[in-house]
Amino acid sequence: MTKVFVTRCVPEESLRALKTVAEVEVWPEEEMPVPREVLLERAKTADGLLTMISDQVDEELLSAANHLKVVANMAVGFDNIDVETASAKGIVVCNTPDVLTDTTADLTFILLMATARRILEAADFVKHDKWKNWAPMLLAGSDIHHKTLGIFGMGRIGAAVAKRASGFDMKVLYHNRSRNQNIEDTLGAEYVPFEELLSRSDFVVCLAPLTKETKGIFHEGAFQSMKRSAFFINASRGGLVVEEDLERALLNKEIAGAGLDVFEEEPISNKHPLLTHPNVVALPHIGSASVETRLHMVSLASQNIVDVLNGDKPKTILNPEIWRTES
Repeated sequence: MTKVFVTRCVPEESLRALKTVAEVEVWPEEEMPVPREVLLERAKTADGLLTMISDQVDEELLSAANHLKVVANMAVGFDNIDVETASAKGIVVCNTPDVLTDTTADLTFILLMATARRILEAADFVKHDKWKNWAPMLLAGSDIHHKTLGIFGMGRIGAAVAKRASGFDMKVLYHNRSRNQNIEDTLGAEYVPFEELLSRSDFVVCLAPLTKETKGIFHEGAFQSMKRSAFFINASRGGLVVEEDLERALLNKEIAGAGLDVFEEEPISNKHPLLTHPNVVALPHIGSASVETRLHMVSLASQNIVDVLNGDKPKTILNPEIWRTES
């Protein structure tokens, strides 16, 4: 019998198609990840894995997975998967792009706005009964309109954030591995070197994937290159940031604040040093967390597995050279 292991409890309706082609086992916990030893054991007999970003699909796991045909990651990012080893073993790897683009762009811009306008500080001010009178500079934040937005990583989500910025009459700069002429033509975004993006932007938004080249790219020197009035927003992966350097930049007032949806090690505790700063807005990695989008993500990941098991090319394959070789 064909077997598929789903590493987190997900809505039942999202797995209906998958259950027509395989025996599906779902890890019963929604909040707690499957233990490493359980994942390794299930991978040994599974034909398909539906994984989360917290699951490490590394060489150890792939080497023991003798029946595995497909790994479908419920995320756009796939830095938790050793794609090179999977390809060498003829295992198809898929992700879930597109379906979460707008939702993540919404959250990114919300995070930017909440950080700049001190929204969480203001809400707590009221909740804790500190609001006794109106004052001219009470909880005054920074304007967003007509400011310069610098996007590091102009992929689908970056482009969607740039589109939202146009409604605020923002100047958009971006740095990417390659230029995006369409974005430049349609939104008037300007391609600049990384250092120039840092020095000119009022908001530096990190939306690039975590790779060997981008790991730790936001370090002490990067923060020192930013305006003292600038805000740093990270909605991609925590590994792009050297957190000790970010904290130092906040302590030294080298930047005005930070909005973070991701961290180097997740989850973080309420003792994390960055949480001691009132000008830091921290969220628990909820970029794509709307009910509609999460359902779409599970459904797409599930359908990718169905397609592979049926001998059809999956919609969002990451290593298409494997498909051409195996088909």
